[in-house]
Amino acid sequence: MEAAAAAETGLAQKPVVLYPSPGMGHLVSMIELGKILGARGLSVIIVVVEPPFNTGATAPFLAGVSAANPSISFHRLPKVERLPPVKTKHQEALTFEVTRVSNPHLREFLAAASPAVLVVDFFCSIALDVAEELRVPAYFFFTSGAEVLAFFLHLPAIHERTAASFQDMGKELVHVPGIPSFPATHCILPTMERDDVAYDGFLKGCTDLCRSQGIMVNTFRSLEQRAVETVAAGHCTPPGLPTPPIYCIGPLIKSEEVLGKGGEECLAWLDAQPRASVVFLCFGSIGRFSVEQIREVAAGLEASGQRFLWVVRAPPSDDPAKKFERPPEPDLDALLPEGFLARTKDRGLVVRSWAPQRDVLAHASVGGFVTHCGWNSVLEAVMAGVPMVAWPLYAEQRLNRVFLEKEMQLAVAVEGYDSDEGLVAAEEVAAKVRWLMESDGGRMLRKRTLAAMRQAKDALREGGESEATLTGLVDEWKRI
Repeated sequence: MEAAAAAETGLAQKPVVLYPSPGMGHLVSMIELGKILGARGLSVIIVVVEPPFNTGATAPFLAGVSAANPSISFHRLPKVERLPPVKTKHQEALTFEVTRVSNPHLREFLAAASPAVLVVDFFCSIALDVAEELRVPAYFFFTSGAEVLAFFLHLPAIHERTAASFQDMGKELVHVPGIPSFPATHCILPTMERDDVAYDGFLKGCTDLCRSQGIMVNTFRSLEQRAVETVAAGHCTPPGLPTPPIYCIGPLIKSEEVLGKGGEECLAWLDAQPRASVVFLCFGSIGRFSVEQIREVAAGLEASGQRFLWVVRAPPSDDPAKKFERPPEPDLDALLPEGFLARTKDRGLVVRSWAPQRDVLAHASVGGFVTHCGWNSVLEAVMAGVPMVAWPLYAEQRLNRVFLEKEMQLAVAVEGYDSDEGLVAAEEVAAKVRWLMESDGGRMLRKRTLAAMRQAKDALREGGESEATLTGLVDEWKRI
């Protein structure tokens, strides 16, 4: 009986291989996809590439995933010890280079594994060369939203239309079908300069999207309906290139949080706070502020009068050689204004470097989220029904800020991060936190976010839009 079932599916001997790029945000999303595929009876292998620069400690996390999910295994490609010189200001360019250098090892592994399907991250698009050579169907798992996907698909068309770099266009509006127009200052940071190799990597990756068998997007249709429909209709893709099928299969967020150092303290403190009274401030796994900005945030939180839980990371190093190294633990006494912790101890908690974000957002005491607008964080907030204050820092986060505020209407943005000084003043922090927690506008934002939460949960239930889309895709793979 089992042999007959195996013959019917063709997947008992043929695994699905997932290939995320280095970096915890991309890895987490791909693992969640792997868990869902594993729960549907598929054998899943996640290929891990280890770059020469730090992306956070992944080994304990991966060990926990393997122990809890027998259908998922991990295959580590040989560590990339050294990269050829890359002239860039952006870590994304190094990520493209890491995956390029790893292609021979990937080919060797795939030739032996003979997978049914290869699913790649955007930054691993060069793996499509290997997939085509080995005749393995290749799909993308796009870990950002559909509105960012619309921009990616349209970037080659923008490139043909103008010779200017985005950084030279100032506040000039960029127009992309299906999404709000946005100032050029808010383009994805690694695409701002045409003479940076990061731009070349993005341009090639955007074209590679059209070479795939399909693009899975970590979103749900009702959250970004206009963008999804416009992309699917082929209006974003440059002339002459096909638009692959679009599969909205999200929101996929961490199904569980591995509590690290300080995690229990955060949740115990929240247990003692009134319902929906706490503002949570957290800026992603690599988001870091200058000492001056940290002190402005502290002054703003103190002046706001609101309860808060704030994750503080050490400021970035001035040494370029340490740019991608794991930061040390922050010295709160040196970083925060004198007496701040004592003055706010009855209504605030400052934690060093990390908090269990998914569990914090899901806690009943949390009523607002000041976020860097990373897409995983946005989806975690939506799934918890927590409205946002948008404070973008890097990658595609400025675009996400525009979409969150203008299209989805689930966030209010701070002002000042895109000024010449790049500093958000204490008065602005206080004003936006107060507005979110106390104003009629903030209450409307919360109401819309709760509605989005219900739509997200509907999309994921059995027979819901995202669940049905994924079921159909898995059924296709079983027929390969």
